[in-house]
Amino acid sequence: MKVVVQRSKEASVIVEGSCVGRISKGFVLLIGVTHEDTNEDAAFLADKIANLRVFDDEEGKMNRSLLDTCGEILSVSQFTLYGDCRKGRRPNFMKAARPEQAVQIYEHFNKLLCEKGIKVETGVFGAMMDVQLTNDGPVTLVIESK
Repeated sequence: MKVVVQRSKEASVIVEGSCVGRISKGFVLLIGVTHEDTNEDAAFLADKIANLRVFDDEEGKMNRSLLDTCGEILSVSQFTLYGDCRKGRRPNFMKAARPEQAVQIYEHFNKLLCEKGIKVETGVFGAMMDVQLTNDGPVTLVIESK
């Protein structure tokens, strides 16, 4: 699995003109699943992201986690994270998991975050989505399970 983590002040996702998910301070997560991924990858990343210390403490140092700050998550499936652009001009998506596998792991990942007490909003798996965010910092990280 690969997750792009963006610290945000607020974010939303719109599908067919309707807002389907909205958060205040927290993370926007763009989540890619490859055919080799399992629920164990989802568990590793859920724990890593919930405890990632990238929010400022009282001294202005990145020392607090999403759990420490009661932050929220906007989780968006993003198969294009596994697009290979090394050859030609059109990305190759052969590394991306088939939708039936990816949706199961994506939903399991979100469930694990909810079980940690984090508010998780999502987009619609497989839909065309407009993601809007106010990037905080900006702080953007890429985390992989392998």
